[in-house]
Amino acid sequence: MRVAVTGGAGFIGSHLVDGMVESGHEVLVIDDLSSGFRENVPKGVEFLEASFFSEEALERIRRWQPEVIIHAAAQISVRISMENPELDAEVNVTGLLRLFSLLSSMGTGDQRPPALVMISTGGAMYGETDRVPTPESSDPAPESLYGLHKRFGELYCDFWARVADVPYAVLRLGNVYGPRQNPHGEAGVVAIFAERLLRGDSCTIYGSGEQSRDFIAVTDVVSAVKLVLKRLASGEEQGGPWNIGTGRELTVNALFQELVAVVREMGIVEEERSFQPRYGEARSGEQQRSALDPKKAQEELGWRPSCDLTQGLRETVAWFREREEV
Repeated sequence: MRVAVTGGAGFIGSHLVDGMVESGHEVLVIDDLSSGFRENVPKGVEFLEASFFSEEALERIRRWQPEVIIHAAAQISVRISMENPELDAEVNVTGLLRLFSLLSSMGTGDQRPPALVMISTGGAMYGETDRVPTPESSDPAPESLYGLHKRFGELYCDFWARVADVPYAVLRLGNVYGPRQNPHGEAGVVAIFAERLLRGDSCTIYGSGEQSRDFIAVTDVVSAVKLVLKRLASGEEQGGPWNIGTGRELTVNALFQELVAVVREMGIVEEERSFQPRYGEARSGEQQRSALDPKKAQEELGWRPSCDLTQGLRETVAWFREREEV
């Protein structure tokens, strides 16, 4: 299968590219390297350095004729979405609209347009809710423009499927962590803590640390996307949204202690070192509880998370350790 991956040089996107290559697919990566890295793209994989909604990228997609596009490119910062709504909308709404406009024009005769697999968000989509873990049947109530614009993207998927027969699948991810996550800028807390613990720097927890998240290993995200591609290849109609999470709430305080235990177990630092986080002011508008109910993905895709938290944290810390030693 010919698979194009937008954002394929980024954290999640590059793991998806690896998974597609391992499955024997022919892959095209499109990434403007605004947050991704060229070295994340495997050797031999066709690569275009460009924004996914640029004329150059859209024309490359048209000529390359993919069967599936995995759309992992996004403006991912909740903070930036609130400070610069126009930028967030340009990428996460207008950019996606341009991509769908292209896909709708690529269907000819009996040939359907390429399918789009949208990498969406879970916690930012549902907002604060009393239903934790949260199922897909819960009404979206995003509390950031990032979450709202992702919701627009999901509605675009439904619209273009109805009016132009563009197949699609939507995956709502939990808090993804793993090797290659960038600990700088808008990064996951696992990456930030791992790097700072390895360097002997103090870690800051904002607020009480009792805010919870659903931490899902990036390898489990890859396995979910592989199952979605099998579904699309079998001729199944559009699907989702599917929650891709563990269904387990973990507080930031508990995550910190888990990481400390992993670092000590791996013998990376002196046992006698004291690991005490600093606490800073709570961030305005930060969501307090988030966990995704994965039952629908289990029933419809046959997907289950297979990487337990301790193993996932070990692999992540090992990657950061190797990176520090290079």
